[in-house]
Amino acid sequence: MHKVTITYCTQCRWMLRAAWMAQELLSTFDGELTELTLKTGTGGIFEVTADDQLVWSRKLEGRFPEITELKQRVRDVIVPDRDLGHSDRKK
Repeated sequence: MHKVTITYCTQCRWMLRAAWMAQELLSTFDGELTELTLKTGTGGIFEVTADDQLVWSRKLEGRFPEITELKQRVRDVIVPDRDLGHSDRKK
């Protein structure tokens, strides 16, 4: 089983965004995630890790992820063979 961590900036008040993304990931990867953690941070941080591998960094990307992008990147780490259906990227 797998774990995801979303670290978000409390100074920027990004808790609702982090919680919504957590809900989406929990729904999409139901039965495949044993843990999804929301972790507080400061300084504009918004990072998502899957199994301790960085899959999204707002600082590196210069923006927040679209939810489909985030699902694809998490999937690529935890269950790379899984089809995400309509939200999957075109091959």
